[in-house]
Amino acid sequence: MNGHGVRYLTLGCCVVGGILSAVSLQSHYGTSATQYCDLNATFNCDLVNRSTFSEIYGVPVAFVGLLGYVLLFALTVKASKLAAITRFAAAVVGVGFALYLAYVEAYVLAVWCLLCIGSLTMISTIAALAGIALWQVWRQELQAHAGR
Repeated sequence: MNGHGVRYLTLGCCVVGGILSAVSLQSHYGTSATQYCDLNATFNCDLVNRSTFSEIYGVPVAFVGLLGYVLLFALTVKASKLAAITRFAAAVVGVGFALYLAYVEAYVLAVWCLLCIGSLTMISTIAALAGIALWQVWRQELQAHAGR
């Protein structure tokens, strides 16, 4: 896959992840049950998004996710080695945080949020694409040095 394809896929995942985080944030502040995600005892976004684990020092986790996707989008638009390194590092941190939240859903709350699963999928895909992009940057750099 060429660099443009990786970039466009990454930007698309950032947009989808941002939308999922925005909907989660809306659910966090909502007071009524959501029709799209309050499915049963196993899948209930409202229980997850309104639990004590849905905030860090009073800041909604969904807002942190939204900011993360905006940052990743900006780092994807910027074409530089530093942006590629920073994007990969930020995405890996995001995956770690999302995996922690999935652990909380599975073993503490015992209920899953479909929006959160979607966000975990997006940040994991972004991390993989960021790794590919970083590899492409390093490969181009090596080829440029070899051509001298």
